[in-house]
Amino acid sequence: MESVERVEHPRVERIPSARQFTEFCTAWGRRLPGPRVMGWTVTAVFFVLYTVVSVLRNDRMLNAGYDLGIFEQAIRAYAHGQAPIVELKGPGFNLLGDHFHPILALIAPVYRLFPGGVTLLVVQAALMALACYPLTRWAHRAVGPVTGLVVGCALGASWGIAAGVAKDFHEICFAVPLLAFSVTALGQRRWRAAAAWALPLLLVKEDLGLTLAAVGAYIAWQGLRERRADPTSRRGTTWLGIAVVILGAAGTAAEILVLLPAMNPRGGFDYWQQMSDGPSSPGGLVGLASLALHLFWPPMKWLLLFMLAAPTAFFAVRSPLTLLCVPTLAWRLLAGNEHYWQPNFHYNAILMPLVFAGLIDVLHRRKDLLPARRRRKVLAFCAAFTAVTAAVYPLHDLVLPWTWRTPDHVRTAQRVLDRIPDGETVASSNRLAPMLTGRTTVSLVCFGTGPDPAAPTGLPADPPRWVVSDRNDPTVKTPCPVARTKHMLDLYRAHGYLTVAEEDGITLLRKP
Repeated sequence: MESVERVEHPRVERIPSARQFTEFCTAWGRRLPGPRVMGWTVTAVFFVLYTVVSVLRNDRMLNAGYDLGIFEQAIRAYAHGQAPIVELKGPGFNLLGDHFHPILALIAPVYRLFPGGVTLLVVQAALMALACYPLTRWAHRAVGPVTGLVVGCALGASWGIAAGVAKDFHEICFAVPLLAFSVTALGQRRWRAAAAWALPLLLVKEDLGLTLAAVGAYIAWQGLRERRADPTSRRGTTWLGIAVVILGAAGTAAEILVLLPAMNPRGGFDYWQQMSDGPSSPGGLVGLASLALHLFWPPMKWLLLFMLAAPTAFFAVRSPLTLLCVPTLAWRLLAGNEHYWQPNFHYNAILMPLVFAGLIDVLHRRKDLLPARRRRKVLAFCAAFTAVTAAVYPLHDLVLPWTWRTPDHVRTAQRVLDRIPDGETVASSNRLAPMLTGRTTVSLVCFGTGPDPAAPTGLPADPPRWVVSDRNDPTVKTPCPVARTKHMLDLYRAHGYLTVAEEDGITLLRKP
C-alpha cells in the first residue's frame, strides 16, 4: 500500500474573545493596589516628574522674570514679614494690586528655609501633583482599579497641567488641587466638603470667585432635584448652594472693584483693557450676534475647546460637572488678548480636574451610556490621547538628551552674574532676572523715569548699582522690546556706567 503523506497545516492562533479580554482586565485589576495607595502612588510619581522637568528647564534658563521672578520677589517679601512689593512690575509696585492672591503667603515659611526660585517650582509641582489623589481614589472606588489608574495617569500627564507646571510659577497651582478635591466631593454628593474645598479659591485669584459661584449653583441645583424627588427632604442643600453663589460673586466683585484698585499704584484694575478689547458693537440682536461670533472666533478657540474635550474621548461633556469650566472659559474666550485662547496658556491647568471629574461621573452614573466594552474603548482612547500629547508637551523633555546638559550660554550667564554681590540693586533683562531675585533687588533693564516707567525718558529715579542685559533673550517683545533695552543701555553708559563684562551677548555694567 502506498503511504499517505501527512500534510501539516499552519497553526492558527485564536484571537482572544471579548470575554477573555474582560477576564484578563479583571485579573489584572485585582493585582492593583487599593484606592488610597494608588492615589498616593500616582501623586508621588507625578510630583517627581513635575519637579525634574521644571527644575531642568529652569537650569537651562527657560524661565523668566515674568513670571517666576515676579512671584519670587513677592514671596521673598512675605517671608521677611513685608508687603509683596515687586520691583519687576515697577518701582514700589504692590503685587496685590495686580492680581489678588494672598494665598501665596503660605509658601513664605518654606521659602524662608530654602530661599530661591527652585523652591517655588518644587511647591508648584507638589500642589499640581496633589490633584491626582482625589480623582484617582474616586475613580477607583466608583468604577474600578483599572479606571482609577488610567484616569489618574491621564490627569497627571494631561497637556494642560504639563504646560502649566513646566514654565515659571503661577498662583493657580493652588487652585488645581482645591478644585480637584471640591469636584470630587461634588461627584460623591458631599456638599459641605465641596463648598469648603472651593472657598479658598477667593484667595487664589480674583476671577475664581466665579468658579466658586458655579460650585454653589451646582449644589443648589442638586438640592432642588432632591426636593423634587422627595418633598419631605431638608432644604439645607439648596440654601448652602445659594449662599456659596452669593459669596463667590460678591467676592469677585469686591476684589476687582475695591481691593485691587486700592492696592494698585494706578488706582484701577489693570486687566479691564484686555477684557474690553473684545467685541464692541451696537446693542440688540446685532450686538448679541457679534458677541456670539467673537466667542467662537478665531479658530484658535475651537482648537482650545477640542483639546479640552478630547482627553476624555468627548464623554466628559455629558456630565454637568464639566459646566464648572464655563466661568474660566467665558472670560478667556470673550477677552481680546489672544494669549488667553491658546492651549499652552497656564490657566488650562485648572480646567483639567474638572474635565476628568466629568469623565468619572459619566462612567459611574451612566452605565446605560457606557457598558463595559465601550468603557474599555473610552479608557484606551484616553490613554492613547495622553500618550500623543505627552510627546508634544514638556513632559517629553525627560527623554531628550540635551535636556540634561547645561548650554554654554547658561554657563556664561551664571559666570557673569556671579560678579554681582548679594544684596545689590540690579536692572536686568527678562530671562536673567530669576537668576538674581533670590539674592538681589531686581528691576527690568527697560524701566526708567517718565510718565510710564515701561516707556522711559531717563534713568530710574533711584538708579541701580548694576545693569545686566542679554542680547540673546528670546522675550524680545514683552516686557522689554529690543529697541527700548538698547536705548536704556545707551543712557546708562552716557551717565558713566562702566562695562564690567561682555560675553556671548551678555553685557554687565556697573555704576561708578
